[in-house]
Amino acid sequence: MDVSGGSGQPRSGNDEPAEHSADPTAPATGPTDHSGPAPDTPAPAPRDDAPEEPRATGPSEPARPTRREEPDGSVRPSEPERPAPDAAPEHRSLAHSGIAKGDPPEPRPREPGGGILMGRPFGVPVYVAPSWFLVAALITWVFGGQLDRVLPELGAARYLVSLFFAVAFYASVLVHELAHTVAAIRFKLPVRRIQLQFFGGVSEIEKEAETPGREFVLAFVGPLLSLVLAGLFYLAMKPVEPGTVPGVLLAGLMVSNLIVAIFNLLPGLPLDGGRMLRAVVWKISGRPMAGTVAAAWVGRALAVAVLVGLPLLNQSGALGGSGEDMGGMDTVTDALLAAILAAIIWTGAGNSLRMARLREHLPELRARALTRRAVPVENDTPLSEALRRANAAGARALVVVDADGHPLSLVREAAIVGVPEHRRPWVAVSGLAQELTEGMRVSAELAGEELLDVLRATPATEYLVVEESGEIYGVLSAADVERAFVKAMARPTA
Repeated sequence: MDVSGGSGQPRSGNDEPAEHSADPTAPATGPTDHSGPAPDTPAPAPRDDAPEEPRATGPSEPARPTRREEPDGSVRPSEPERPAPDAAPEHRSLAHSGIAKGDPPEPRPREPGGGILMGRPFGVPVYVAPSWFLVAALITWVFGGQLDRVLPELGAARYLVSLFFAVAFYASVLVHELAHTVAAIRFKLPVRRIQLQFFGGVSEIEKEAETPGREFVLAFVGPLLSLVLAGLFYLAMKPVEPGTVPGVLLAGLMVSNLIVAIFNLLPGLPLDGGRMLRAVVWKISGRPMAGTVAAAWVGRALAVAVLVGLPLLNQSGALGGSGEDMGGMDTVTDALLAAILAAIIWTGAGNSLRMARLREHLPELRARALTRRAVPVENDTPLSEALRRANAAGARALVVVDADGHPLSLVREAAIVGVPEHRRPWVAVSGLAQELTEGMRVSAELAGEELLDVLRATPATEYLVVEESGEIYGVLSAADVERAFVKAMARPTA
């Protein structure tokens, strides 16, 4: 795993985040920039490998794409705020209450969309995607045709029975998904939602399992529940006449759950069997990424096998049909369904690889490494004077403070660029600033998923970065985080 250590301060002379490792004990303050920035433009300054100099911050110086589970259930994969001092003035809490490492801002509701909300078992929202109605209609039509051969006396009522079968089948898929959800909750992994869609279900688990053993269990419980359901439907068939509506429904549900279990046990991502294979390779190699690569390539091989083999098996009668009875339309339908299923498996395997690489590089995103040096200015300071002070201090950001040095707002970089140079002496920085909200304070110790989770909670262009003690460290630009993220993702996996 490619994990950079140290505090890693930004480089001077450009907007790119630092890629080097700095001394972990280096102070939060740093020297001014010596690269000769252009006039009236905040310029970067190095913070490592140079003599220490107090940071110009005024009196208060020094200043988390589901794990997803598809098709039919394969698994995919965000502490309280410290109170401000009692004697603090109104804005003092913004600079001095502090956010400990990993402390997010105020909890916000997470209401992901994804179709019609059906309920919240175990507190997890369950959605039915619009594509479900398409597959429900398809199942009703196909199963209705089979009923016409087995129970011709039903007439048009066979489609009502077929619709009941489609709903009961997806209820079984929901049980499969709930098995993953219960296991995830047991392992303290947050589940964003469950979605029933075209080819089964999706359980969106937001974090990876911590051990290969938990990963294996988390993946295995879904097919296990489908096997249990198949067994229950088989037992329920025993006292029922086979040529009746209940007998046909129970037989269909037994077979469909058996197919779901066997299909999901195939050893390739994004299926549950692929997660199990990943866990085994992870256990043997000690590297989760090695398990992901192995299971993803097996998944791609499975996609090719489904694309080529499924129509051939159906034509040969190995799947229960008669090759002699198959017409041209049936052949086209089989080929189309095989292509859709193969595409889902291939795409899911590729997404699993990308998500694994993302998680491997996420620790490289460190708030301390990406933070820009900031200088304090008061509300009525002209923009030209504020930029002159920033250049003199080698800073690239402006923080508006009150008379006691407590931060009030952040001057937006985009607003500075929009002011012509000849007007800058007449424009006060307060007119270009965004008021600080509690969510715009970021701990300098945040990194990886924790950092991204905090930024996602309060979307903004700039954030005030503070030490654990509450002292100002600098300003974090969302653009810098995005550039660092893209650069990390482009780097080859270790």
